[in-house]
This record gives sequence, C-alpha cells and structure tokens, in this order.
Amino acid sequence: MFTRRIGNHLSAPTLCAHGCPDILELDGGDFAVIGTDITSEAVGQLPAGSGVGPGERVIRIPRTLLVRARQDIPEH
Repeated sequence: MFTRRIGNHLSAPTLCAHGCPDILELDGGDFAVIGTDITSEAVGQLPAGSGVGPGERVIRIPRTLLVRARQDIPEH
C-alpha cells in the first residue's frame, strides 16, 4: 500500500504520540497525509467551489513538511 515516506521526516511528539505528521506515497502514485483533522473548524470557511465529500477530511500539516517534501514529489 505505502511505497515510501516523502520529504524530511518531521516527528512532532508534542502534537502526535505516534510520530505524525507525515506524507506517504501510495503504490498507485497517490499520496496519503497524516496530520491534524481540522474538518469541523474548516468546513464552514472553505473557499467557493471547495467542499468536503463523504469520507473526506480536511487535514492540517505543517508548512515545513510540505516544503521539504516538494523535492520528492514528481512533476507528472
């Protein structure tokens, strides 16, 4: 299911007891994100045209995690 962790791996024990947040590449090429679920706070403030469908959640990850992962994300 998971092929690799991408980016420099941040471990934030003060935020999560299990080493999250993280970005993982899936074997099909998609990505999974481990972070803080902010769906209940965010759903009423999403920009026009955005929405949260059944089974979806809005997840917060630190900016530094995504910036560090950029080099590992393929362009296509």
